[in-house]
Amino acid sequence: MKGKSIRANLNLRYNLLTTFVYIIGIVLLIQLFKLQIVNGEEYRQTSNARLTRESTIEAARGNIEDRNENVLASTKTGYSVELYKTKSSNEELNEVILKIVNLLESNKDTYINNFPINSELKFTYTSQETINNWKSKYNIEKNADEKQCIETFKEKYGITNNDVQDVLKIIAIRYEITTNGYSSTKSIKVAEDISKRSAMQFNEQNLQFPGVNIIEDPIRVYNKGSLASHILGYIRKIDQDELKAREGQDYTINDYIGKMGIEYVLEKYLRGEKGTKQIDMSVDGTIEGEYIEKEAVSGKTVVLTIDSELQEKMEKIIADSIKQLQKEGKKTEYGAAVLMNIKNGEVLGMCSYPSFEPEVFLGVLEDDVWKDIQDNNKLYNNAVQSACAPRFYI
Repeated sequence: MKGKSIRANLNLRYNLLTTFVYIIGIVLLIQLFKLQIVNGEEYRQTSNARLTRESTIEAARGNIEDRNENVLASTKTGYSVELYKTKSSNEELNEVILKIVNLLESNKDTYINNFPINSELKFTYTSQETINNWKSKYNIEKNADEKQCIETFKEKYGITNNDVQDVLKIIAIRYEITTNGYSSTKSIKVAEDISKRSAMQFNEQNLQFPGVNIIEDPIRVYNKGSLASHILGYIRKIDQDELKAREGQDYTINDYIGKMGIEYVLEKYLRGEKGTKQIDMSVDGTIEGEYIEKEAVSGKTVVLTIDSELQEKMEKIIADSIKQLQKEGKKTEYGAAVLMNIKNGEVLGMCSYPSFEPEVFLGVLEDDVWKDIQDNNKLYNNAVQSACAPRFYI
């Protein structure tokens, strides 16, 4: 009797376990049916709408101030347009690009244009050697004129538009994509420091602009124009050689970097730390939402020993003196002066004539402007670090 009771209990347990397994299996099959058949389309749409792209939040560059904490260089918040690769066709991409440029131009905003042929169908390069090298890079005949070069790129990018000005607009952005590359997860900037009106229109009409995302970017501002420009220096887009030299330092091809003066010498203190955000984007490139993953950290404030009022007076004296000498027939084009505190060696003012506007380097730089400034770089990069004795606010 006892053996029969044990076997009965085992059979009962086995039957209960089997029934439980069957129930679990049925529940899972029902859920799978709901997921794939009943709600399959809804979940697919939700999944498509939640493809995420990681975007960089640029850090505000640190301020540069004089000894009395007058701000010489700061940042303002601007809007930039970035473009992600979508599954659109070549023709659709060209149409979107033209719409982007036309919207920007309707609000008198500019777009990034490094294509070396302007709207007047003339090369922006002044050196024939540079033009020849560029043609060679893109397998263009050496004796090809501007129109023939445009036709080469028009064919390369599959542009069907026949208006030459529209063709140049499309080429400008496609050329930027060719030069720097982009993907569904890596964007490329097509416009910087656009108006708030343009930013709002892009956001309101986002369905018409697949792959387009509007971001807030810190824009460098030189509060007193050309004052102390040789001390402050300037920032400009990083080039391929610098990018390679700074590998592993979180620089990308879209970044600005100090090229001269304090901006160059104290780059690592001024640049800050980037943040990141996640962007929810549908497969057709429509932005569905975004959230911040890591906040950006602003760069440090640098305080110099110079006195901006003294600096301004020195620059005026130097400029007036050189102009007076020129009136007297003297062949004088350049001048420089340094004012120091003899008790402690602090530099109160240091100027060079002629000066320049640092903000011109934030956009497209003409060859002749660049040539005028290039010779001063080494001198000031070596001098400002010790001469201006900067300190920091952390």
